[in-house]
Amino acid sequence: MKMTTIGIDLAKNVFQVHGVDDHGNTVLRKKLDRVKMAEFFAQLQPCLIGMEACGSAHDWGRKLTAMGHTVKLMAP
Repeated sequence: MKMTTIGIDLAKNVFQVHGVDDHGNTVLRKKLDRVKMAEFFAQLQPCLIGMEACGSAHDWGRKLTAMGHTVKLMAP
C-alpha cells in the first residue's frame, strides 16, 4: 500500500483521515485522536497532505512538514 495523497478533516479532538494511491484508489480511512495524530504521520512515508485552512491547520502543517510531508492548505 503506497499512499500518495492524504486529506485530513481537522476537528477539535477527533480527525478523519482519507488516503489514496497514485491511481486515486482509497487505501486508508481512519479516525485519529489528537494525541495519536503526530505518531501516526511520523510512521508514514512522505506524501502530499491536504487540509482546510483553519485555526489549527497552520500548526499541524508545520509539524507535518517537519516530518517530511508536503502540506497544502485550502481555503474554506
